[in-house]
Amino acid sequence: MISRAYTVAFEGVEARHVEVQCAVTPGIPAFSLVGLADKAVSEARDRVRTALASMAIALPSKRITINLSPADLPKEGSHFDLPIALALLAALDIIPKDAIEGTTSLGELSLDGTIMPVIGALPAAMAAAEEDRTLLCPRASGAEAAWVGAAHVIGAATLADVVRHFTGQAPLPAAEPGEVIAPPFGRDLRDVKGQERAKRALEIAAAGRHHLMLVGTPGSGKSMLAARLPGILPPLSPREALETSMIHSLAGLLDEGGISRTRPFREPHHTASMAAIVGGGRRASPGEMSLAHNGVLFMDEFPEFSRTVLETLRQPIETGEVMIARANAHVTYPCRFMLIAAANPCKCGYLSDPGRACGRAPTCGDDYLARISGPLMDRFDLRIDVPPVSFTDLDLPPSGDSSAAVAERVAAAQAVQAERYASAGDVRLNSDAEGAVLDAVATPDTEGRALLTRIAERFGLSARGYHRVLRVARTIADLDESEIVRRPHVAEAASYRITAPQGS
Repeated sequence: MISRAYTVAFEGVEARHVEVQCAVTPGIPAFSLVGLADKAVSEARDRVRTALASMAIALPSKRITINLSPADLPKEGSHFDLPIALALLAALDIIPKDAIEGTTSLGELSLDGTIMPVIGALPAAMAAAEEDRTLLCPRASGAEAAWVGAAHVIGAATLADVVRHFTGQAPLPAAEPGEVIAPPFGRDLRDVKGQERAKRALEIAAAGRHHLMLVGTPGSGKSMLAARLPGILPPLSPREALETSMIHSLAGLLDEGGISRTRPFREPHHTASMAAIVGGGRRASPGEMSLAHNGVLFMDEFPEFSRTVLETLRQPIETGEVMIARANAHVTYPCRFMLIAAANPCKCGYLSDPGRACGRAPTCGDDYLARISGPLMDRFDLRIDVPPVSFTDLDLPPSGDSSAAVAERVAAAQAVQAERYASAGDVRLNSDAEGAVLDAVATPDTEGRALLTRIAERFGLSARGYHRVLRVARTIADLDESEIVRRPHVAEAASYRITAPQGS
């Protein structure tokens, strides 16, 4: 007689269903586990045996075979402990077989039978809901998994609690969703003295999720501006929060089951490897690009990143997803992020300062920024020079709008875009629009079209650059509460490309 339990194996953010089959048959006593299991899964035999022994349950002197089906799907992680234990307990007639067949379970067992938290409870709950099964998980992971309202989730602290639940002695209560983590108090844009043009570019980038390049001397305020970007971004929508949390669940970044409505802000160091940025490693874990999904990826000292790392950004920027190819798997993660890059104008940093520039100017600046390839630079919608601020200006009172005021305008502009693209599939914001959708919503009036044509001819805009100007102009018009893209909107959008250190 074969007993069956169910769990999942992770391929990116997708949870693949796995059937755990257990057979106890006459023969030489053994405990074998088959089904393309990695080292952590193979070690489950010892953890399960010892956990059962702690409950005074001895394994029979028979041959125990555990099969993880489908056998050609790689199984990784310690979360297979609990479903293996359930299948074995059912095979020994300690718990009813039919009870566990309606349950998807995951959890790591300690030697005393305690069920330890594991990563991936949120996507596992999604998979359980698709199969109309209950999700059994560690109690510490229950609050996270319970956010999937379509799934019935129960959390258990120990294997003994699970046995009492399935035998009807002490049913476990349903898990409750964790608290929504409130956004932290943000830094205010008014703290930045001067830099009004850069603040305006930051607002436009936030409103349409446009990629932004900041170039300026050391201490001019590039990092300070970027750090204030989260304070002007609207909170994640429920759909976006679930998408982002699924990735963070796989990375083990959710705190006590709480889902944050704050948009991610990732800022990797320029020494980060390609695997850290793109994702990878033994388990093809998500990288910084995917962890920044629906948020911001801030890359300071942009030219100092390795050329290989920079070039890997090109395709994900366009497609909104990244594929991690390995010998045994191809894993795809979503990564629709806003890229904010900051760079000095040259290696010494003072190319634009006539009093401090080195003797190799302007060659040193050309060589330094040439580390950023033309195709990658062409993907930035806005490129801004951030001039140094005089120390005498630092004593002036704060200028410009506060982050709260800017955030209201950004939220209003994004609300307009959400309504505009409600029936446009994957298009959510202006930066996603392309083809016929872009033509329908961003075609300028007669004067604006004539100006854009002259600009494209004069400065040799690429086809990509032409469309990116249109997208930015559409965002500027949304901030201006204008249904039509007009000449001033086109002029401002184009100014953020043709004044850059490297032209289009």
